[in-house]
Amino acid sequence: MFVQSRVSSSMYKRMPSRDYMNVDDVDADQDDDLGFLQNGAQQEMSNPSWKYSCPHVIVATIVSFLFGYHLGVVNEPLESISIDLGFKGDTLAEGLVVSTCLAGAFVGSLFSGWVADGIGRRRAFQLCSLPMFIGASLCATTKTLTGMLLGRFLVGIGLGVGPPVASMYIAEVSPAHVRGTFGSSIQIATCLGLMGAFVVGMPVKSIMGWWRTCFWVSLIPTAILALGMIFCAESPHWLYKQGRLAEAETQFERVLGSSHVRTAILELSKLDRGDENETVQLSELLYGRHSRVVFIGSTLFALQQLSGINAVFYFSSTVFRRAGVSSNLANVFIGVANLTGSIVALILMDKLGRRVLLLWSFLGMAVSMALQVFASTIASNSAAFFLSVGGMLFFVLTFAIGAGPVPGLLLAEIFPSRIRAKAMAFCMSVHWVFNFLVGLLFLRLLERLGPQLLYAMFGGFCVMAVGFVKKNVMETKGKSLQEIEIALLPPE
Repeated sequence: MFVQSRVSSSMYKRMPSRDYMNVDDVDADQDDDLGFLQNGAQQEMSNPSWKYSCPHVIVATIVSFLFGYHLGVVNEPLESISIDLGFKGDTLAEGLVVSTCLAGAFVGSLFSGWVADGIGRRRAFQLCSLPMFIGASLCATTKTLTGMLLGRFLVGIGLGVGPPVASMYIAEVSPAHVRGTFGSSIQIATCLGLMGAFVVGMPVKSIMGWWRTCFWVSLIPTAILALGMIFCAESPHWLYKQGRLAEAETQFERVLGSSHVRTAILELSKLDRGDENETVQLSELLYGRHSRVVFIGSTLFALQQLSGINAVFYFSSTVFRRAGVSSNLANVFIGVANLTGSIVALILMDKLGRRVLLLWSFLGMAVSMALQVFASTIASNSAAFFLSVGGMLFFVLTFAIGAGPVPGLLLAEIFPSRIRAKAMAFCMSVHWVFNFLVGLLFLRLLERLGPQLLYAMFGGFCVMAVGFVKKNVMETKGKSLQEIEIALLPPE
């Protein structure tokens, strides 16, 4: 059972091949450990300072900012782009400009795990910035629809690789007591990226060709990401997996402080089963001993998308427009609700825990959908408007508190080190598949089912998510990655 802890002494299999375990005198080693425990008692009572890892986390979240920016960069300028590139009125072409980036993200997510494990987290960030830089440059200079689609696809590949790596990297370099807070910064960075795209795109209707500038602007954070990673720490967990122990200790010192290095290394050694460098096959993720946690991660991402969040984002402008509110003001309202919820998540993630935020988030989203259904049944136009708009903003707010930021953070915590990168890649590909399906089928379902049944269906998925979280998700607040992995180790 996922929620059960299986901690026993038999799981602590130390491998004598590790350099720091090779000692000639057992008594001397025991005395050394005793001295460490005595001298380090006070160190154990204190948590590592968050200030060590914070700069590295900030640089890593740039990829999430770019994720939000590139998703929103074509929203305002789409009409100008269609005029300049000669496909105005072609709704299929306009849809492709938006969705080609998602297709690229799906492709990129398939390879993100292998990239992160093959060349390391730092270089994975730098590698993902390359297609984003080339793709955005192509979008800014193209004179054809084909060039725009190719550029958007390349940007998508970079976005598919970057976010899973960011979740892993932040989980691996953050102290346990602030890992939730730092993980929530991913959602905030995404919100800021979306809002940044909106602000940059505001002059697009008054300045001819401004949409090209919108793409040029994205090169600045892309370059900062690639260059900033030169000065950031490599994941000590990845270095340990590669057998580069001295480098792992050095990086632990950079992100945790010198007084916590040995404790971190000893915790990693408890999980050393000698199989870290074995290739992880897809069949192992689907049918192997860790298939349970992979199933839980995939289901969380699927339920996140089936809750209807992207459909709500899409339909929100229509609801506001019916009430006589401009699309710009509607975007501001949605953006403020999203950012407010993300800030609340940042504050509460390490106080209430991941599981509590997930439960209340999905429950609040279900209530919001109930308000939408009720609003579509009442006769009063003013009451229907307030219920509909209020329900929509409350839905976005509650999504940003838990269902938005928690899955990516939680999966980086619960996946064992050996499969973490590839399991994250698999779950993110599931995320993109359901994202695409909801976007593809939303309008057709709206026509056939009507808003009442459609919103009721989304609410039903939210209720299902509450039950799934209660039954399957354990709390990881304040626990080191090693403690979580030990608790979730399946039987041999």
